[in-house]
Amino acid sequence: MPELVPPLTSPADAPLADLVRSAVARLGRAGVLDPAVDAELLAAHVLGTSRGAVQGASIRGDRVPAAAVAEFEDLVERRCARVPLQHLTGFAPFRHLELAVGPGVFVPRPETEMVAQLAIDALRAAASASPIAVDLGTGSGAIALSLATEVPHARVFAAENSVEAFVWTKENAARIGAENLRLAFIDLERAFTDLDGTVSVVVSNPPYVPDAAIPRDPEVRLYDPPAALYGGADGLDVIRTLSRVGLRLAHPGGFIVIEHGEWQGEAIRDILTADGWQAAATHPDLTMRDRATTGLRPA
Repeated sequence: MPELVPPLTSPADAPLADLVRSAVARLGRAGVLDPAVDAELLAAHVLGTSRGAVQGASIRGDRVPAAAVAEFEDLVERRCARVPLQHLTGFAPFRHLELAVGPGVFVPRPETEMVAQLAIDALRAAASASPIAVDLGTGSGAIALSLATEVPHARVFAAENSVEAFVWTKENAARIGAENLRLAFIDLERAFTDLDGTVSVVVSNPPYVPDAAIPRDPEVRLYDPPAALYGGADGLDVIRTLSRVGLRLAHPGGFIVIEHGEWQGEAIRDILTADGWQAAATHPDLTMRDRATTGLRPA
């Protein structure tokens, strides 16, 4: 194996371009998927600026103070150990939001943005002047907060049953300040019984990885909470529960949206149909991988 590029160390300031170039090489050797992106985002985090500003400063030949050099090198070393980028910066982008994340909560992924879009579209199309949406297993609050902020006339309810994740849910709700969002720390099976038969959209990004399918990426395998990943022998245990709970919550004509793995669409359509949902359909994400399945509660 080629020798890893050593970190650029200096007791004084250093050129930003050299720092980023060294970091890109080291991150690439460590197996990070997009080393240039990560190096620039870590530099932006340390310098309190944007990735674009880092690129511009590198071209200008700007230098970085010694204290910032040391902080940057520490973060790069931790990223080389495959600590998730979002744990190092403390935030994850999701649609128009910036969500606080860290140990104990699932880091929201770009592919979930289309799951949120399906729910948003259905919520906007609801006949009610104040439609209700429920996000089951909200984690960081990514989907629920997207619904609450992008469909402000709706009432959004979000349930989470992990103590560690619920801390992040509450922090993000407080930071973003959606007054139409209600949070509950409760098991999904018992969530929001007072809303039975009134919900226009039920949505969830549940754990759906089969227990024996250990994720390849260290960021997922070592840092995402197992309760947010694994869904039983076939990965569908929680989804079976969601289908039943969704039928309890949804009004006639109500909509369910469930995120899942790319090979699970057919099985989930079968689950929904057997439970009584109609028009079960599977939708691809932007990479054309099946990502979500929807259904309608019969009238």
